[in-house]
Amino acid sequence: MNLQIRINKIQKQFGDIKALNDIEDVFESGKLHGLIGPEGAGKTTLLRNLMGLLLPNSGNIEFYENSKIVSFEHIKNKISYMPQRQSLYPDLSIEEHLHFFKSLYGLDEKYFVLKSRELLEITRLKKFLDRPAGKLSGGMYKKLGLMLSLLQSPKVLLLDEPTNGVDPISRREFWELLHHLISDEIIIVYATSYMDEAERCDIVHLLDRGRLFSKGTPANLLESAKAKTFDEYYLNHTKENV
Repeated sequence: MNLQIRINKIQKQFGDIKALNDIEDVFESGKLHGLIGPEGAGKTTLLRNLMGLLLPNSGNIEFYENSKIVSFEHIKNKISYMPQRQSLYPDLSIEEHLHFFKSLYGLDEKYFVLKSRELLEITRLKKFLDRPAGKLSGGMYKKLGLMLSLLQSPKVLLLDEPTNGVDPISRREFWELLHHLISDEIIIVYATSYMDEAERCDIVHLLDRGRLFSKGTPANLLESAKAKTFDEYYLNHTKENV
């Protein structure tokens, strides 16, 4: 299945603040898309528009399946969104969370057994099944959140700052998980303000103050800007647009 999301000149305004300003972009399956920008760049607002939690003031978002346009109603149950501040239940164990989300998604028992077993293996959480979410480390908590987002096998996975506040080893493990998951069947959009994570993405979408100002592969963007890192890239961009 080939999926595509096309964003057509969307604007989103909160009072006098333009959170998104004429954003035009495309996200394709089989790619890990990095939505990169500092705090206030518009990353969360864009993800919430993709998820249907917010509606743009102007412009629109189109979803395509095998090159044919489909409605948001058709695709919405195939989208999983992992917010930056995920609210898991601190008193529920990992196993209890899995069963709760099984009921929430209405999953078949046979499918659930196979899928949960697969996810527990790749997240390495299998031996912590009885541990409450409130007693998990930051990295394990994030991995549990990702596992629950993947339980229904989404075709679009939206991740909002998933490694924010996580230690470097857990960040690396999280990225290994994502690269394990990527396939022609899924679109992954990964929002982050960590500039070093941009180089781990297939396609980078650079945001600043509600505008998409550049897009491409990490290597091509750095080469075209004559920058060694994305920190340097953003610093140069900021100086040019003061």
